[in-house]
Amino acid sequence: MIPDIWRIGEIAVIGLGKSGTAVSTLLAREGARVYASDSGGGSGVDTSAAVLRPLGVEVDVGRHDLDRIAKATLVVASPGVPPTAPPLQRARDAGLPIIGEIEVALHAIPGLRYIAITGTNGKSTVTALTAHLLRGLGLDAVAAGNIGTPLSEIALRDRRPDWVALEVSSFQLHDTPSINPSVGVVTNLSADHLDRYASVDEYYADKALLFRNAHDRSRWVLNGDDGDVMRLAERRPVTPPRGSRRVKSEGQDIDAGNTGRGALRGDTYQVSLRRRDAAAWFDHEQGYLVVLGKPVASRAEVPLLGDHNVANALFSLLAVMVADPMHETEDARSRLAETLRTFQGLPHRLELAGEYDGVRWINDSKATNVSSTLVALRGMSQPTILLLGGRHKGEPYTRLEGELRRTVKAVIAYGEAAPLIVKDIGNVVPTEQMGRSFEKVMERARALAVPGDAVLLSPACSSFDMFKNYEERGTIFKRLAAAVEDQKS
Repeated sequence: MIPDIWRIGEIAVIGLGKSGTAVSTLLAREGARVYASDSGGGSGVDTSAAVLRPLGVEVDVGRHDLDRIAKATLVVASPGVPPTAPPLQRARDAGLPIIGEIEVALHAIPGLRYIAITGTNGKSTVTALTAHLLRGLGLDAVAAGNIGTPLSEIALRDRRPDWVALEVSSFQLHDTPSINPSVGVVTNLSADHLDRYASVDEYYADKALLFRNAHDRSRWVLNGDDGDVMRLAERRPVTPPRGSRRVKSEGQDIDAGNTGRGALRGDTYQVSLRRRDAAAWFDHEQGYLVVLGKPVASRAEVPLLGDHNVANALFSLLAVMVADPMHETEDARSRLAETLRTFQGLPHRLELAGEYDGVRWINDSKATNVSSTLVALRGMSQPTILLLGGRHKGEPYTRLEGELRRTVKAVIAYGEAAPLIVKDIGNVVPTEQMGRSFEKVMERARALAVPGDAVLLSPACSSFDMFKNYEERGTIFKRLAAAVEDQKS
């Protein structure tokens, strides 16, 4: 049940995407008065409005009533709404508390057992695999949060699941003050979202909020090979003040100093691809994934490309096993190994879109930052034509230089970021600048590729200059890759 105080006055929900629609529905069902608004339009927003109005939710489409928002008792912000948006600025000026959809859902389903997964890269795969492994143990488990299913949708179910694998972004962590997972996972850290944060440290500070309610029974699964992750665990987060939501500023860090230093409360377990003393590690010599002292599965049983996916499997296995002693038994280990073999991975993440005329087309559209593209390139073993571009997120592309020299024969730079890409890496490998026609980008890639090559879409940028989202970008890539083959048949 939601707190009784939330039923006094009106709650303003900003944004009518999936999470905004789900949380508005949940709040209305719980007896709260809700005003929901979205500055955008289109069929998706109109559909959400049509769903919510019969529930008693008052909806504005194409506008926000700022005066009404300023009089609310609580504001629920969708993670996609930037903190500089006028309704959130007005809420801050009025001193209103701003929380996220996950916070509401956690209040609605108290006592929920969940494994919270965050990090810069890999968190969606770890979330999906964690839920898959829990289901393999015969449990009712779902993946929710940033992976695509709002936790509020889970709260609307008649029966709560046994477990939730909950992906949480930095934005969601900032707006979820009561987060307190059974197990918390941090996959890795690198610069990201610098279009929304004033500094990398500010971004990391929000990631550290995963630990804000750590206690002696907490369990944490951390990347022991990532120094930034291990340093993150030393922070002592403090809940941001009433109404706080980070706003990117020039020349200063908002809420810098919002963390202290000290030992992280609870039990900490490390994952490593290099060290044998970690709780979960990869035995390169024998080819086994070792968890809590015993081999669980061979590398051949992980049906995913790249060493980073070995790490992802280790994160998921370890998180599931430390979540409950019953998940560590010999029978459970056997079932986890069997379940691991059946995991199909997620679309748009190093997904083989097809092989046509001897050329492999690989869809890694989810690679929306430089670190993720770097991981993809490390997994390439054949001459590669790299499609790089989209909306710039503030990172230099020079970090790709070593891997570009190793395997990339050509880069096609496209979209808004194309001039910056050419400037950063144009003297490293042959780089061609193109415009905003993705069809022409694909035509050029096909012309450059010869049998034995790979064409890799791993953009290192967001998709919003040319596409609705990274899913649309990846779907169009797959369709265009297959187009010539379809014409032949």
